[in-house]
Amino acid sequence: MITCKDKQFELFLTSEAIQTRLKEMCAQVNVDYAGKKPIFLGILNGVFRVASDVFKYVELDCEVSFVKLKSYVGTESSGALTTLLGLDVDLTDRHVILLEDIVDTGRTLHKFLPELDKMNPASVAILTLLNKPDAMQHEIPMQYIGFKVPNNFLIGYGLDYDGWGRQHNAIYTIVEG
Repeated sequence: MITCKDKQFELFLTSEAIQTRLKEMCAQVNVDYAGKKPIFLGILNGVFRVASDVFKYVELDCEVSFVKLKSYVGTESSGALTTLLGLDVDLTDRHVILLEDIVDTGRTLHKFLPELDKMNPASVAILTLLNKPDAMQHEIPMQYIGFKVPNNFLIGYGLDYDGWGRQHNAIYTIVEG
């Protein structure tokens, strides 16, 4: 049990389970994108831990960039998407692999994917560590999903509660009550 700000959280996914699953997903990415020189596009802030570990296992000639979007306030998805840091690379005819820590409602990607499509990439794939199918409000095609998880609030391994809790190596779920 850990405390983050004013809430209690219990262990949900160990660091070992996370690393094992990332290694498996990256092995498939290595096969799928062999010879394609993809660009990995991480969605900040939460993805910094996922991205850092993905590149331990990716064995491709690739480029890396980041975009900063925000859709959460506190423990709730706001529904509004704010771009805080934009793209600085040309994606024309590039194979783009979006890196996400979590896809829950799908609102962020639902609003971002059409903007990305305007940049004329050759292809777009999504690699996410976590997916909350029960929270999904938009159909988002995800090619690489680490774990399908229940619709509980999570922190750790890049996931935060108002900016707090990202530093934990494991993922924790909120304890209600």
